Amino acid sequence: MFKQSVLVVTAICFIVACAGPARKPPQRPSPRPAVVKPVPPSEKPAPGSEISGPPEIIIPPPVELKPACPLTRVPDDRLPLFSDDMDLESLDKAVEKSLRYYKRAAGKGPARMDDVTVSVKDQQDSLIALREILRSSESAEVRQARIRETFDVYQSIGSDGKNTVLFTGYFESFLKGSLTKTGKYRYPVYKPPDDAIAVNLNKFGERYKSGQLVGRVMNGELIPYYSRAEIEDLSLLEGQGLELAWVDDRVDLFFMHTQGSGKIELTDGTLLQIGYALKNGRPFQSIGPYMRKMGKIGPQEISYREIKKYLKEHPDELPGILGYNKSYVFFRIVGEGPIGAIEEVLTPGRSIATDPDLFPKGALAFMRARKPVLDKDGNALSWIPFSRFVVSQDAGGAIKGAGRVDLFCGSGGEAEMLAGSLKEKGELYFLVKKKTNADADQSSARR
Repeated sequence: MFKQSVLVVTAICFIVACAGPARKPPQRPSPRPAVVKPVPPSEKPAPGSEISGPPEIIIPPPVELKPACPLTRVPDDRLPLFSDDMDLESLDKAVEKSLRYYKRAAGKGPARMDDVTVSVKDQQDSLIALREILRSSESAEVRQARIRETFDVYQSIGSDGKNTVLFTGYFESFLKGSLTKTGKYRYPVYKPPDDAIAVNLNKFGERYKSGQLVGRVMNGELIPYYSRAEIEDLSLLEGQGLELAWVDDRVDLFFMHTQGSGKIELTDGTLLQIGYALKNGRPFQSIGPYMRKMGKIGPQEISYREIKKYLKEHPDELPGILGYNKSYVFFRIVGEGPIGAIEEVLTPGRSIATDPDLFPKGALAFMRARKPVLDKDGNALSWIPFSRFVVSQDAGGAIKGAGRVDLFCGSGGEAEMLAGSLKEKGELYFLVKKKTNADADQSSARR
């Protein structure tokens, strides 16, 4: 391993060089004009006398601007109808996983929602309260009223500040592979290399706050890690014993990278469950807009199905197209999966991926959008509105900002077709249990 001192110095150099453009600090207004304090008549010097110095100048301190909160409180008269199109059992499973996460994350800091802070315990209590309401034998109308009475509701401001959220879907990939390289199985699935150094920015002060850089040391300097093209086309990691398995399809492997997890059916019929371990630190670049720009697909064909179809039919173009996305994912073997950002198995239809810098992990949420009605070939016959309770249990390289949410659709062919079709604008809400007088008293006692 490299010595700690070398890593710290090189990491700081790399951060200073790279972090600025990636995450700009909040813009502050220009300082107000300097105010010149007039000299009272009694203090004015006599004619002909010399002034010992300039008039006193008072410069007002700069005004601190708070960054806009991604969640705003919804007035009681504008609350949505809390209807759910899925079974209660699936929600129970998802809630239980978040509760396990909160039990482990009890010491983590609070989340900001509008002008209030929400603790881990508040989020935990919210999940328990909703579960109790939905498990009751009361009528749908009574449960609806209880939800409205029990929770404060906060809505995402979206990408446009007008609550518009883009919902997409993702799924667990299923590939065929081998533990040994053959003529058929020749595309490697790599585990993290020993020389890939992860730098957590929050350890370097408030300026950086959060995020992670991944690089490698060369000549005493931390530099960006190899890109996708360098790894796949130049084979720079070959021969280092990093291969977890080999698969037979480069296109399917690429999409497993974008999904972040998958199952590999080995030649003896056993399944190898793999999950996300580390990225190479390069920014994610969607190949769809790039293919449209290069004239590979038309404006109406920028969908998962059409992109995958083109790639399968033009294998000679894969290096140029796939290499456009420099981001590369390293995997690990897990007992079961897929594993989300809260280190729990995701629940199909209930787990969502959100930006962890903006929205709290594990939190109770509610979504409204449209979903497709698909035929056996995955063609959308129609679109219907739907809503359901979900939990924020994952993250993704392309899921950034208050206007992006990825819905985990499950595993297998149907999940892949649904995820590939889902790209709809909708609304996202977070629910927090209202504090009672007893809660306030307990909080005061703890302080």
